[in-house]
Amino acid sequence: MKKTLTLILIYLALSTNPGFAKPPGNGNASQAVAASSIPDSKTMEGDLQRLPWKQFRSVVEAVPKLKADVEAYGTFGWKYVMANYTTYGWKKNIDKLDDVQKKQLATLIQKAKATK
Repeated sequence: MKKTLTLILIYLALSTNPGFAKPPGNGNASQAVAASSIPDSKTMEGDLQRLPWKQFRSVVEAVPKLKADVEAYGTFGWKYVMANYTTYGWKKNIDKLDDVQKKQLATLIQKAKATK
């Protein structure tokens, strides 16, 4: 009798609250997988700094937020970047990008590395 009552209570809990048996989290595993496939900003910073200047500039110009960060200083911005891009800390700028922009940046860096 006790076992039957327990099973009935579990059934009622599951039928009245469909989220009762779900594991915690947002339930969207595809977003978690997509986010985990994006390299971390420190890795992207290093890959970006190792590119030759022309490829580096084309990658930065293809990501609007990074381009705007450089162009905020006018022509001096690009001159400064050209002189210091291999040692400049790009991680902070990369951290400001959303996941879509980070994925785009990672793809552009990989394409640039492949065409060396």
